[in-house]
Amino acid sequence: MSAPAVLFVCLGNICRSPLAEAALRAEAAKAGLVVQVDSAGTGDWHVDCPPDTRAQAVAARHGIDISGYRGRQVTAADFRRFTHIFALDSDNLNNLRRIRPSDGGAALGLLMDMVPGREGSGVTDPYYGDAAGFDATWDDVTRAAMAIVKRLSSIRG
Repeated sequence: MSAPAVLFVCLGNICRSPLAEAALRAEAAKAGLVVQVDSAGTGDWHVDCPPDTRAQAVAARHGIDISGYRGRQVTAADFRRFTHIFALDSDNLNNLRRIRPSDGGAALGLLMDMVPGREGSGVTDPYYGDAAGFDATWDDVTRAAMAIVKRLSSIRG
């Protein structure tokens, strides 16, 4: 069985989804779990841009450098490349459902569905707020990353 491959998707790929990518990379490394991880946006406004400086700052406070990440737009090929695609909110989940190709085999869902008690909720977009919103986003994506690692570890046996 090949390693799981997880893609996180938000709107612009400069705030929430890169933080989710960083959180899962960190949690998987702690658990010794081999997993491919990436992030993308449904929009194309920030293609090739680094993450928002506030996202970089919150990741850095947790010992993770995301300055080398670059925004990209989700593609049809992502639905074949990844085993799991998690949207950061319901609008992006609906967009993903709309663009999913008929041969796209990735399991598609809402990220916070992985966290007991948070099913059906999205990760709030911190872009138009202050730095505290990025801390809240980090907390959400880290909780979800821990739940994903737990689930993937149990599947791998």
